[in-house]
Amino acid sequence: MSRRASLPGASELFRLTSPASSPALDRPSAPAPEAGPASAEPPADADHLTRNAARSGSGRTKHDAKITVYVSGEELLAMEQARLTLRAKHELIVDRGRLVREAVAVLLADLDQRGDESVLVQRLRAVDEDGGAES
Repeated sequence: MSRRASLPGASELFRLTSPASSPALDRPSAPAPEAGPASAEPPADADHLTRNAARSGSGRTKHDAKITVYVSGEELLAMEQARLTLRAKHELIVDRGRLVREAVAVLLADLDQRGDESVLVQRLRAVDEDGGAES
């Protein structure tokens, strides 16, 4: 028996992933934005609000993009406590990635629906007014 680690080949590392093959993606999603002139104001039609209200996190699927986010020790502890609360009180077992994706989806949906009155805009403005630095 060799003590050498077995590593994946280049074809496995750089393979294409097909989200269409995942059963978790059978739910409808918001259509992709159309290419055209950028507008500062979102469309005022009710269909726009309905599409964005349905925004949700991607759940446990194979993801094709990755970001790194640095958090403080307190923020990480709060996330772990939230994860344990979801498990203990709501019988929802989620990992940190799913928790973050759902939180982002909620904030983006709120931003789409409420614009300047959204929680995200209000919190970012409060940080800017306090002279806080972005991490």
